[in-house]
Amino acid sequence: MKQGQKFIAELIGTFVLVLGGCGTAIFAGGSVDFLGVALAFGLTVVAMAYGVGNISGAHLNPAVSVGVFCAGRMNAKDLATYVVAQVVGAILAAALLAFIVGQFGGERGTFAANGYGNEFFNGAAGYLNLGVAGAFVVELVLTFIFLIVILGVTDSRSTKGFAGLAIGLTLTLIHLISIPLTNTSVNPARSIGPAIFADNALALPQLWLFIVAPVIGAALAACVYNVMAGKQPK
Repeated sequence: MKQGQKFIAELIGTFVLVLGGCGTAIFAGGSVDFLGVALAFGLTVVAMAYGVGNISGAHLNPAVSVGVFCAGRMNAKDLATYVVAQVVGAILAAALLAFIVGQFGGERGTFAANGYGNEFFNGAAGYLNLGVAGAFVVELVLTFIFLIVILGVTDSRSTKGFAGLAIGLTLTLIHLISIPLTNTSVNPARSIGPAIFADNALALPQLWLFIVAPVIGAALAACVYNVMAGKQPK
């Protein structure tokens, strides 16, 4: 596929991920609770995996692209294309969500942004008081697990046809674990979009963690997977 085709596929895919996952949290979170939000993120990944996966692989996440790159499965030019497309798609989706909130006179508040600690969540029901070190470890480890699954199910030796389902279910599990801790990122693009439009004063200051931790976790997963699978980066 050409760079432009991959760019559009990743932009649309990430747009749908943020629209579906964060949109559910913003508009229906009080009704569907954490389980519903977790399923929304997982289902959007499944949908886009089968919708645009044949064009770009449906990374929808800069950390995934970094992991795939570190595993030797994509080049630097594609990595740059994917990351830009993902961030743009996430920002466009967050902008649309902010517009919709404005149309019914709602308040953006935290706006499904990622964060940690009582000051960020302001005592919201179900959230736990996690410090910066705990949040960093949670995001790093869960991204590591996510990438191990992704690299495994997309390995040329794996059974074909079920990658999208396995990845979507893994993302659902990850959200079930960490929504009460960080609102679940494991995806820098997903974090950047809502943080830009959130009214929470800590959304942007805390954003660095949700960029750095997932990227490190993804890179580590690539190295571990290549050793574990007996494959070395090209």
